[in-house]
Amino acid sequence: MLDSISLSETQHEEALLLYRENLALEPYQAELVKLQQHVERHNLKMIILFEGRDAAGKGSVIGSVSRYMNPKHYRIVALGRPTEEERSQWYFQRYIKHFPRGGEMVLFDRSWYNRAMVEPVFGFCTPDEHRLFMKHVVPFEESLTDHGTILIKLYFSVSKEKQAARFESRRSDPLRQWKLSEIDLQAQSMWSQFTQTKFHMLSQTSHTKAPWHVIRSNDKHLARVETIKLILNTIDYDGRDHSIDLCRDPHTVFGADEELALMMQQRESD
Repeated sequence: MLDSISLSETQHEEALLLYRENLALEPYQAELVKLQQHVERHNLKMIILFEGRDAAGKGSVIGSVSRYMNPKHYRIVALGRPTEEERSQWYFQRYIKHFPRGGEMVLFDRSWYNRAMVEPVFGFCTPDEHRLFMKHVVPFEESLTDHGTILIKLYFSVSKEKQAARFESRRSDPLRQWKLSEIDLQAQSMWSQFTQTKFHMLSQTSHTKAPWHVIRSNDKHLARVETIKLILNTIDYDGRDHSIDLCRDPHTVFGADEELALMMQQRESD
Protein backbone atom coordinates (compact mmCIF):
# COMPACT_ATOMS: atom_id res chain seq x y z
CA MET A 1 0.00 0.00 0.00
CA LEU A 2 2.79 2.43 0.91
CA ASP A 3 4.57 1.68 -2.36
CA SER A 4 1.43 2.37 -4.38
CA ILE A 5 0.83 5.66 -2.54
CA SER A 6 4.44 6.69 -3.08
CA LEU A 7 4.25 5.84 -6.76
CA SER A 8 1.02 7.77 -7.13
CA GLU A 9 2.56 10.84 -5.51
CA THR A 10 5.60 10.59 -7.77
CA GLN A 11 3.44 10.33 -10.87
CA HIS A 12 1.42 13.34 -9.73
CA GLU A 13 4.58 15.40 -9.23
CA GLU A 14 5.93 14.39 -12.64
CA ALA A 15 2.62 15.25 -14.32
CA LEU A 16 2.55 18.63 -12.57
CA LEU A 17 6.14 19.37 -13.64
CA LEU A 18 5.34 18.42 -17.24
CA TYR A 19 2.24 20.66 -17.19
CA ARG A 20 4.29 23.62 -15.91
CA GLU A 21 7.00 23.04 -18.51
CA ASN A 22 4.45 22.86 -21.32
CA LEU A 23 2.81 26.03 -20.04
CA ALA A 24 6.17 27.80 -20.01
CA LEU A 25 6.75 26.80 -23.63
CA GLU A 26 3.48 28.16 -24.97
CA PRO A 27 4.51 31.84 -25.42
CA TYR A 28 7.47 30.71 -27.51
CA GLN A 29 5.35 28.24 -29.47
CA ALA A 30 2.87 31.04 -30.20
CA GLU A 31 5.76 33.01 -31.70
CA LEU A 32 6.67 29.96 -33.81
CA VAL A 33 3.17 30.05 -35.28
CA LYS A 34 3.79 33.69 -36.27
CA LEU A 35 7.14 32.72 -37.78
CA GLN A 36 5.51 29.94 -39.79
CA GLN A 37 2.82 32.34 -41.04
CA HIS A 38 5.58 34.78 -42.04
CA VAL A 39 7.36 32.02 -43.99
CA GLU A 40 4.12 31.16 -45.75
CA ARG A 41 3.12 34.78 -46.41
CA HIS A 42 6.49 35.73 -47.91
CA ASN A 43 6.97 32.44 -49.79
CA LEU A 44 10.17 31.65 -47.91
CA LYS A 45 11.84 28.24 -47.63
CA MET A 46 13.29 27.01 -44.33
CA ILE A 47 15.18 23.83 -43.43
CA ILE A 48 16.08 22.91 -39.84
CA LEU A 49 18.50 20.04 -39.21
CA PHE A 50 18.29 18.20 -35.88
CA GLU A 51 21.49 16.24 -35.27
CA GLY A 52 23.11 14.62 -32.24
CA ARG A 53 23.87 11.30 -30.60
CA ASP A 54 21.16 8.73 -29.98
CA ALA A 55 18.96 9.70 -26.99
CA ALA A 56 20.05 13.34 -27.24
CA GLY A 57 16.38 14.39 -27.24
CA LYS A 58 16.00 15.38 -30.90
CA GLY A 59 12.55 13.82 -31.25
CA SER A 60 11.05 15.52 -28.21
CA VAL A 61 12.40 18.90 -29.29
CA ILE A 62 10.98 18.43 -32.80
CA GLY A 63 7.63 17.62 -31.19
CA SER A 64 7.70 20.84 -29.17
CA VAL A 65 8.74 22.94 -32.17
CA SER A 66 6.00 21.59 -34.43
CA ARG A 67 3.21 21.10 -31.86
CA TYR A 68 1.04 24.09 -32.83
CA MET A 69 2.21 24.62 -36.39
CA ASN A 70 -0.10 24.35 -39.38
CA PRO A 71 0.58 20.85 -40.78
CA LYS A 72 -0.13 22.09 -44.30
CA HIS A 73 3.03 24.18 -44.27
CA TYR A 74 5.65 22.07 -42.51
CA ARG A 75 6.99 18.53 -42.78
CA ILE A 76 9.10 16.31 -40.56
CA VAL A 77 11.53 14.14 -42.54
CA ALA A 78 13.18 11.12 -40.92
CA LEU A 79 14.72 8.91 -43.59
CA GLY A 80 15.56 5.26 -43.06
CA ARG A 81 18.36 3.30 -44.66
CA PRO A 82 18.90 4.14 -48.34
CA THR A 83 17.55 1.72 -50.92
CA GLU A 84 19.86 0.10 -53.45
CA GLU A 85 18.66 2.63 -56.02
CA GLU A 86 19.42 5.53 -53.68
CA ARG A 87 22.87 4.12 -52.94
CA SER A 88 23.64 4.31 -56.65
CA GLN A 89 22.68 8.00 -56.80
CA TRP A 90 24.47 11.20 -55.85
CA TYR A 91 24.50 11.17 -52.04
CA PHE A 92 22.52 14.40 -51.55
CA GLN A 93 19.82 13.37 -54.04
CA ARG A 94 17.62 11.48 -51.57
CA TYR A 95 17.50 14.55 -49.32
CA ILE A 96 16.92 17.13 -52.05
CA LYS A 97 13.60 15.56 -53.03
CA HIS A 98 12.31 16.41 -49.53
CA PHE A 99 13.38 20.06 -49.63
CA PRO A 100 10.72 22.74 -48.99
CA ARG A 101 8.67 24.49 -51.59
CA GLY A 102 7.99 28.21 -51.21
CA GLY A 103 6.12 28.97 -47.97
CA GLU A 104 7.15 25.72 -46.26
CA MET A 105 9.38 24.58 -43.39
CA VAL A 106 11.04 21.15 -43.32
CA LEU A 107 12.45 19.64 -40.11
CA PHE A 108 15.03 16.91 -40.69
CA ASP A 109 15.26 14.36 -37.86
CA ARG A 110 18.83 13.48 -38.83
CA SER A 111 20.01 14.61 -42.23
CA TRP A 112 22.77 14.34 -44.79
CA TYR A 113 25.14 14.60 -41.81
CA ASN A 114 24.61 10.88 -41.23
CA ARG A 115 27.61 10.59 -43.53
CA ALA A 116 29.68 12.77 -41.22
CA MET A 117 28.76 10.99 -37.95
CA VAL A 118 26.94 7.65 -37.93
CA GLU A 119 28.08 6.12 -41.21
CA PRO A 120 31.86 6.41 -40.74
CA VAL A 121 31.72 5.18 -37.12
CA PHE A 122 29.74 2.05 -38.01
CA GLY A 123 31.41 1.47 -41.38
CA PHE A 124 28.26 2.21 -43.39
CA CYS A 125 30.30 4.24 -45.89
CA THR A 126 33.79 3.94 -47.29
CA PRO A 127 36.60 6.34 -46.30
CA ASP A 128 36.44 7.82 -49.82
CA GLU A 129 32.68 8.39 -49.54
CA HIS A 130 33.19 10.15 -46.21
CA ARG A 131 36.07 12.24 -47.61
CA LEU A 132 34.00 13.31 -50.63
CA PHE A 133 31.09 14.28 -48.39
CA MET A 134 33.29 16.44 -46.16
CA LYS A 135 34.78 18.08 -49.26
CA HIS A 136 31.45 18.93 -50.90
CA VAL A 137 28.96 19.55 -48.07
CA VAL A 138 29.89 23.19 -47.44
CA PRO A 139 29.68 24.22 -51.14
CA PHE A 140 26.39 22.30 -51.34
CA GLU A 141 24.95 24.25 -48.40
CA GLU A 142 26.33 27.55 -49.68
CA SER A 143 24.56 26.98 -52.99
CA LEU A 144 21.37 26.07 -51.13
CA THR A 145 21.40 29.28 -49.08
CA ASP A 146 22.50 31.41 -52.05
CA HIS A 147 19.32 30.25 -53.82
CA GLY A 148 17.18 31.53 -50.96
CA THR A 149 16.72 28.63 -48.51
CA ILE A 150 17.13 29.44 -44.83
CA LEU A 151 19.21 26.65 -43.28
CA ILE A 152 19.46 26.14 -39.50
CA LYS A 153 21.81 23.44 -38.20
CA LEU A 154 21.31 22.21 -34.63
CA TYR A 155 23.49 19.69 -32.81
CA PHE A 156 22.11 18.31 -29.51
CA SER A 157 24.85 17.42 -27.05
CA VAL A 158 24.07 14.89 -24.30
CA SER A 159 26.45 13.52 -21.67
CA LYS A 160 27.50 9.88 -21.67
CA GLU A 161 25.81 9.35 -18.28
CA LYS A 162 22.53 10.90 -19.40
CA GLN A 163 22.54 8.88 -22.61
CA ALA A 164 23.00 5.66 -20.59
CA ALA A 165 20.13 6.63 -18.27
CA ARG A 166 17.82 7.32 -21.22
CA PHE A 167 18.72 4.01 -22.86
CA GLU A 168 17.86 2.23 -19.62
CA SER A 169 14.56 4.11 -19.41
CA ARG A 170 13.70 2.97 -22.94
CA ARG A 171 14.62 -0.60 -22.12
CA SER A 172 12.21 -0.73 -19.16
CA ASP A 173 9.33 1.19 -20.78
CA PRO A 174 7.11 -0.94 -23.06
CA LEU A 175 5.83 2.22 -24.76
CA ARG A 176 9.34 3.27 -25.81
CA GLN A 177 11.21 0.01 -26.29
CA TRP A 178 10.82 0.43 -30.06
CA LYS A 179 13.26 3.37 -29.83
CA LEU A 180 16.08 1.10 -28.60
CA SER A 181 18.00 -0.37 -31.55
CA GLU A 182 21.10 -2.52 -31.85
CA ILE A 183 23.03 0.59 -32.89
CA ASP A 184 21.84 2.33 -29.71
CA LEU A 185 23.24 -0.49 -27.62
CA GLN A 186 26.67 0.06 -29.20
CA ALA A 187 26.64 3.84 -28.77
CA GLN A 188 28.04 3.82 -25.25
CA SER A 189 30.99 1.58 -26.12
CA MET A 190 31.75 3.76 -29.16
CA TRP A 191 31.46 7.06 -27.30
CA SER A 192 35.02 8.20 -28.04
CA GLN A 193 34.69 7.46 -31.77
CA PHE A 194 31.53 9.57 -31.95
CA THR A 195 33.31 12.35 -30.05
CA GLN A 196 36.11 12.37 -32.62
CA THR A 197 33.70 12.50 -35.56
CA LYS A 198 31.70 15.25 -33.83
CA PHE A 199 34.86 17.34 -33.44
CA HIS A 200 35.82 16.80 -37.07
CA MET A 201 32.31 17.59 -38.30
CA LEU A 202 31.96 20.83 -36.31
CA SER A 203 35.42 22.03 -37.27
CA GLN A 204 35.00 21.32 -40.99
CA THR A 205 31.33 22.06 -41.74
CA SER A 206 30.36 25.12 -39.70
CA HIS A 207 30.45 28.12 -42.03
CA THR A 208 29.13 31.67 -42.24
CA LYS A 209 26.06 30.84 -44.32
CA ALA A 210 25.07 27.82 -42.20
CA PRO A 211 26.85 27.67 -38.82
CA TRP A 212 26.36 24.89 -36.31
CA HIS A 213 24.50 25.67 -33.07
CA VAL A 214 25.26 23.26 -30.22
CA ILE A 215 22.54 22.80 -27.59
CA ARG A 216 23.11 21.04 -24.27
CA SER A 217 20.24 18.59 -23.96
CA ASN A 218 20.67 16.86 -20.60
CA ASP A 219 17.79 19.07 -19.45
CA LYS A 220 15.10 18.46 -22.06
CA HIS A 221 12.97 21.43 -21.06
CA LEU A 222 15.85 23.89 -21.37
CA ALA A 223 16.81 22.33 -24.70
CA ARG A 224 13.26 22.86 -26.01
CA VAL A 225 13.10 26.48 -24.88
CA GLU A 226 16.54 27.38 -26.21
CA THR A 227 15.92 25.66 -29.53
CA ILE A 228 12.71 27.57 -30.12
CA LYS A 229 14.39 30.86 -29.14
CA LEU A 230 17.22 30.16 -31.56
CA ILE A 231 14.81 29.46 -34.42
CA LEU A 232 12.83 32.62 -33.63
CA ASN A 233 16.01 34.69 -33.79
CA THR A 234 16.79 33.49 -37.32
CA ILE A 235 14.61 36.03 -39.15
CA ASP A 236 12.66 39.16 -38.23
CA TYR A 237 9.11 37.85 -38.71
CA ASP A 238 5.84 39.81 -38.80
CA GLY A 239 4.05 40.41 -35.49
CA ARG A 240 7.00 39.56 -33.21
CA ASP A 241 6.23 40.03 -29.50
CA HIS A 242 9.22 42.07 -28.34
CA SER A 243 8.30 41.59 -24.69
CA ILE A 244 9.44 37.93 -24.88
CA ASP A 245 13.06 37.38 -23.93
CA LEU A 246 14.82 35.58 -26.78
CA CYS A 247 18.36 35.95 -25.45
CA ARG A 248 20.25 32.65 -25.46
CA ASP A 249 21.27 30.87 -22.29
CA PRO A 250 25.11 30.81 -22.53
CA HIS A 251 25.20 27.62 -20.45
CA THR A 252 22.92 25.79 -22.90
CA VAL A 253 23.63 27.15 -26.40
CA PHE A 254 27.10 27.27 -27.93
CA GLY A 255 28.57 28.23 -31.26
CA ALA A 256 30.78 25.69 -33.01
CA ASP A 257 33.98 27.54 -32.06
CA GLU A 258 32.96 27.61 -28.39
CA GLU A 259 32.13 23.91 -28.40
CA LEU A 260 35.40 23.01 -30.14
CA ALA A 261 37.38 25.01 -27.58
CA LEU A 262 35.62 23.19 -24.72
CA MET A 263 36.26 19.84 -26.37
CA MET A 264 39.95 20.70 -26.72
CA GLN A 265 40.13 21.62 -23.04
CA GLN A 266 38.50 18.35 -22.03
CA ARG A 267 40.88 16.43 -24.29
CA GLU A 268 43.87 18.09 -22.66
CA SER A 269 42.57 17.33 -19.18
CA ASP A 270 41.94 13.62 -19.91
